[in-house]
Amino acid sequence: MDILSIIGIVLALAAIIGGNLLEGGHTASLMQFTAFFIVFGGTMGAVLVQTPLDVFMRGVKMVMWVLFPPRIESAATIDKIVNWSNIARKEGLLGLEALSEAEPDQFARKGLQLLVDGSEPETIRNIMDVELGVREHHDTQGARIFEAMGGYSPTIGIIGAVMGLIHVMENLADPSKLGGGIAVAFVATIYGVGFANLFFLPIANKLKGIVHHQTQFGEMIIAGIVAIAEGENPRNIETKLRGYIG
Repeated sequence: MDILSIIGIVLALAAIIGGNLLEGGHTASLMQFTAFFIVFGGTMGAVLVQTPLDVFMRGVKMVMWVLFPPRIESAATIDKIVNWSNIARKEGLLGLEALSEAEPDQFARKGLQLLVDGSEPETIRNIMDVELGVREHHDTQGARIFEAMGGYSPTIGIIGAVMGLIHVMENLADPSKLGGGIAVAFVATIYGVGFANLFFLPIANKLKGIVHHQTQFGEMIIAGIVAIAEGENPRNIETKLRGYIG
């Protein structure tokens, strides 16, 4: 679990609610279902219009990465690649066949299978680069869903504010209805800006950072497997790969 994400969410909500209380406000005044429905529903509707179904579903699945990011064990993977290199030097590339079948990482398993099949280093790089690039593009598109939500949300909040003020103007003769309309107007603006800057945009940036890290990890695997195919010394391979993790 990503502790910083938990702390960030709690701190952001505490700052908003606590600041409201310090100003003499009431928490209940920020709880407006109508404003929430306008902002969240309008934002989701706008995003659904612009997003293909497969990309939207990918983004929904990726949101869990904010709290439970995929584990990337770079150091352990480097040790594993160096071990593959040692086996290849002693037993030949066919000695990796059993390991390729047992390898749990699908991307690394594909690279090992290409090695065992005797593919040329450049061919291995090209095939794996294509797969890595497609995966990066698809995941980045999923992350950009939340970036789009962060762009639409404040504008939808303004729409909600205008709708609330219209309701107020229509009921100037009835003072009992003015409070509700004004509350919706201002709370809709808070929801629009708050959702964008406290949740949607941070989530988008978090996911894009994870995608970048995963891509870098994939590039490290490609570099290691290509180096094995080129017959590089295991020590040189380890030194090269250590550069990916600093």
